Amino acid sequence: MYVCLCRGITDQDIKDAVENGAGSYREVREMLDLGTCCGRCAPEARSIISAEVSAIASRLAIAA
Repeated sequence: MYVCLCRGITDQDIKDAVENGAGSYREVREMLDLGTCCGRCAPEARSIISAEVSAIASRLAIAA
């Protein structure tokens, strides 16, 4: 699903950025140029980032 229509960024692009080390909205924004046009995508992007960071933390906790 497209999250940022201005830049053509999908939810999978955001998830991939988190998997590749971005741990915050700011880091994802810098990697993908997300939310730099109109900003309407920011709330949804933040939600996706938060969910992905939590999922990664859960996987790491289970593996430990």
